[in-house]
Amino acid sequence: MISDPAERRAVTIELVLVFSMTLGLSGLRSLLSLVDSLLRPEPLSKQAVALNVSRASQQLLDLAFQLVGVIQLAAWGGIAVYLLWRTLIQPRMIGLDPNRLGRDLLAGAGLAALIGIPGLGLYLGAQALDLSLTVQPTTLGDHWWRTPTLILSAAGNAWAEEVLVVGYLLTRLRQLGWAENASLLAAAVLRGSYHLYQGFGGFVGNVIMGLIFGRYWQRSNRLWPLVVAHTLLDVVAFVGYALLKGHLSWLP
Repeated sequence: MISDPAERRAVTIELVLVFSMTLGLSGLRSLLSLVDSLLRPEPLSKQAVALNVSRASQQLLDLAFQLVGVIQLAAWGGIAVYLLWRTLIQPRMIGLDPNRLGRDLLAGAGLAALIGIPGLGLYLGAQALDLSLTVQPTTLGDHWWRTPTLILSAAGNAWAEEVLVVGYLLTRLRQLGWAENASLLAAAVLRGSYHLYQGFGGFVGNVIMGLIFGRYWQRSNRLWPLVVAHTLLDVVAFVGYALLKGHLSWLP
């Protein structure tokens, strides 16, 4: 724990700046998006939000936009790892080393299964109660690069979110003397906040995911399983939707 007042102040300022530029700002935007959706006359379930959308009419330019988004996500996670490293916290100390690759992959697959099926049920329930928007994982055209780009986007989301919200934030809060349960709840609420644009179901589902993922890290100190699990969840959602849309009548 950091006891020096100047160092504590520096860490607090660092946290504010990092999240003001990354997922904290995304949380504020998501809140504004939810307010806008609530002010519309139609119920939330009749409104739609797309996650991976085209950014340009020309497909190669669109591909470039998608890859730039992936680079941004990679940089968000990278800056968190770098800031920890600058204060002598090596990547291996937050569970980002390759020494347990096989076990990390298996643990990640298990976490994905634990989160994925109940998460789908929660989304469908929230939809039925008019508490969530209709989520379209992708509206990208059927281009040759769509599937690999969606996989990269899934990996980028997983890397940025798990490194920032679990490895980085929980480590810094621990240094500031926060209790484990308090820091776990704060990180989980932050995770839920930047999914508010999906509605209340997205918020609640991601808070629950944050509690499970955060506690797993606090007990195991392994971050790779969370990155693997999150990647698998997003790959199934993004690529599965892209391949099955138009073949299953219940998909939006």
